[in-house]
Amino acid sequence: MSTIDSDGTALATRATAALAALRRHFDRAVLGLAKACLKSGKLDSQRLDEEQVASYELALASAELLAAQTILAEFGPSISDLDRRLALTCAVEAIVSVAEKLQAIFLDLDIDTGELRTLLGSEEVLTLRRAMLGGAALSETGRLLVDSHHEIGHIALGPELAMAQEQFRRMAAELVAPLAAGIHRHDLTVPEELLQPLREMGVFGLSIPECFGGSAPNGRDDTLMMIVVTEALSEASLAAAGSLITRPEILSRALLAGGTEAQKQHWLPKIATGEPLCGIAITEPDYGSDVAGLQLRGTRTAGGWLLNGAKTWCTFAGKAGLIMVVTRTDPDKSLGHRGLSILLAEKPADDGHEFAYRQEGGGRLIGKAIPTIGYRGMHSFDLSFENFFVPDANVIGGAAGLGKGFYFTMAGMMGGRMQTAARASGIMRAALLAALRYANDRKVFGAPLARYALTRAKLAKMAARFVACRRLTYAVARLLDNGGGRMEASLVKLFACRSAEWITREALQIHGGMGYAEETPVSRYFVDARVLSIFEGAEETLALKVVARGLLEEALEEVSP
Repeated sequence: MSTIDSDGTALATRATAALAALRRHFDRAVLGLAKACLKSGKLDSQRLDEEQVASYELALASAELLAAQTILAEFGPSISDLDRRLALTCAVEAIVSVAEKLQAIFLDLDIDTGELRTLLGSEEVLTLRRAMLGGAALSETGRLLVDSHHEIGHIALGPELAMAQEQFRRMAAELVAPLAAGIHRHDLTVPEELLQPLREMGVFGLSIPECFGGSAPNGRDDTLMMIVVTEALSEASLAAAGSLITRPEILSRALLAGGTEAQKQHWLPKIATGEPLCGIAITEPDYGSDVAGLQLRGTRTAGGWLLNGAKTWCTFAGKAGLIMVVTRTDPDKSLGHRGLSILLAEKPADDGHEFAYRQEGGGRLIGKAIPTIGYRGMHSFDLSFENFFVPDANVIGGAAGLGKGFYFTMAGMMGGRMQTAARASGIMRAALLAALRYANDRKVFGAPLARYALTRAKLAKMAARFVACRRLTYAVARLLDNGGGRMEASLVKLFACRSAEWITREALQIHGGMGYAEETPVSRYFVDARVLSIFEGAEETLALKVVARGLLEEALEEVSP
């Protein structure tokens, strides 16, 4: 691994120390930015908006730090030599990247950068960079990667999880993968020949407790099982399999957080069996991630509510028989998110790209699929509600749930973010393995691509980032299952989705012209991965409104008298 030692222990110790020092500089940046955004002793919205660039970089730096510290915490003989090498590669990359981000923030806030520059230029850090990021080092890591027959980023799982992983990987390879290209290229709706086996394997009930017909333990989450299944399915196809779990995940968690006992007993067993399939209608044409500004209104009528307004980017709305609609039920717009409720709209399932459903009383719901460059199969719809009736029984939480829809939605989105990180992990694995196969098979100038130093360096960096994302995803899942990890779930979503976009890009590049051809799976991986940073909390909104604001508030609490 280096001239220092053969197993990387000394390098890992140095990297851990450098990250600890970097964390102290990160804390300085957080506190400095928090103070810059204060007004009358509180964070001021206008000042936060003025510091969006610094806040955004701070959030990304936080995600990179967490990933690097997580993989080094697991460093040891229990993981393969290659995985140790890849972990060190990613950790050292993170040291350089985070230091550069912090330096820019320090300059913005007029904080002295001397100590930070000293750290980055220290012999300790320079040794790490030479040992892991030098051209020869990356080429050697790539060579070991190409020659390895071990699973990259192996995670030790218990018997039940290991069995589920094996079953779903086999099912994905045998059933999903052969259909994935056709679904994408011809913009088809996910067929019943995929949906029914998934129903039978229980994928729609992974977040639903056993007492309500699901497979999750009663009284606690089983995020790890959801991660294992999602990752395996997403490796075969993000749109045709891996993302099918997201909507029941969000809706079931919202019901568990705020539904009445009668609602849980009625809906959760149905959702667990995949009958009906679900859609989530949150986003509106003029209000993307600004949930508090949503305007689709619900007006009281005899026995329920009439919905009027538009929603957009409602994935699987055609096939769905049940749509979770975040609705403004209080006409006082000054209430913001406190005027929102969740109503469950029922409709017939439809396989087409357009539908128009008219209720007996005259209410209408019209949907039209939005053409997209990727993520085909489920289709995202524009929806128009016209006096669409929803009974009182379908208001989550009943009368007591009115005005609490925002909080129930956020309870659902936490699971959605973790599920998205697992989707990213699956598509990264697919792209990396495809790149490795192609680099071995494709000859350029008389030799396989995998023989060239630049190809090896690319593969090494891709694998290093994948290993970090995968280990972080599983680590945060364990935190969530133990009652913590809310901030970490947002951070892993940020890190994994950005990484998936980059890894699939590099995999396509290694394929050259063939990578740009629709007949090659890697082209689908690339366009599918691009959506990950947009949905389940757009990257910018997640970074600014959730991660950065949470960091600043926490820093101020720690220094307050």
